[in-house]
Amino acid sequence: MLALFGASAQTAAGVAVGPGNALTVPAVSCAVRAISEAAACLDVTVKRREPDGTETEVTDHPVAALLRDGPNDWTDGFTFLRDLVAQALIYDTGGLGWINRVNGRPVEILHFQPGFLTAQDDGTGTGACRYFLNGGAIPAQDTIHLRSPFGRSPLSLARESIGLALTLDAHAARLFGNGARPSGVLSLKERMTPEAIARIRSSWQLAHGAGKSGGTAIVEGGAEYSPLTMTSVDSQFMEMRSFEILQVARAFRVPPQMLYDLSRATWSNAEQMGREFLTYTLEPWLRALEGCLRRALFTPEEFPTHRVAFDRDDLTRASLTERATAINSLISSRVLNPNEGRDWLDLPPRAGGEEYANPNTGSNQPGAAAPQGSAT
Repeated sequence: MLALFGASAQTAAGVAVGPGNALTVPAVSCAVRAISEAAACLDVTVKRREPDGTETEVTDHPVAALLRDGPNDWTDGFTFLRDLVAQALIYDTGGLGWINRVNGRPVEILHFQPGFLTAQDDGTGTGACRYFLNGGAIPAQDTIHLRSPFGRSPLSLARESIGLALTLDAHAARLFGNGARPSGVLSLKERMTPEAIARIRSSWQLAHGAGKSGGTAIVEGGAEYSPLTMTSVDSQFMEMRSFEILQVARAFRVPPQMLYDLSRATWSNAEQMGREFLTYTLEPWLRALEGCLRRALFTPEEFPTHRVAFDRDDLTRASLTERATAINSLISSRVLNPNEGRDWLDLPPRAGGEEYANPNTGSNQPGAAAPQGSAT
């Protein structure tokens, strides 16, 4: 109930961690944005499976318009998908949306903040949920429900690590904000009265107080100044802060370089970690997102043949030179025809581009005669 309304839960570090203050940790907010915004940036389409097994895009389907142009009058498609995925990353109940139907067809999708639209386990042990909107029960088929693995959000599962990160951040803020660690020590050889100590302190603060530098302090009583240098404890403190970034990266399954921890990034492994983000981090969320949208948005008659699809090409596409080389190789080997290759580059088809021919050899040019003895 506390997590449902965004309340914080106490951790072993003595810090209460909830969705509100957890996002103040830069690594956490960066991980949530990396996954949710990457998913929302992809083009979303509705596809229909034909009797021969091929799939065609249905551009005039109402679901396509809702997800592409905007689910309601005040929300665009990108914002809706981003917030839905982000909610599933932050809250244990997952990302929730309500579908407004007219004559059985979806005309509007509303994304509610946690506490207004809720999901509760029905107690049967099957994982089925009952849904409530502002306290009133609503049908499950009118609800979009994007769930996290294990029934817990990554933020909730990493609560202890996030609590430690908050503790380290607060300690660093106090250290530098309040001067918790002095820059040096004044040692007095003689026994001084409180009044003399106050005069020495005033003299030192006058020359080297906050916002001052370069002054000359004159103190009495044979005082000596000993500057304090960084100790091994300070170094371990910095290592702990770096380690907490790795812990957050593990919890969300995001490569550390995407959280801007470049200490272990090289030219050779940076590209590989980017591919792992697509394969092991983003792809499972896209599959879950496609599944929950398909379950809720299509009618029982459409469900066997229709699905929501996110175009992964925008994420997997390499540089233009690499894409051109790959497309040319596939056309030359007659895996693709020229128009299919042009479609990969968002170019319109051209006349004669439907033939599977190798443009690099004369015998395989479109319209060329087949070699003697070959099958026609």
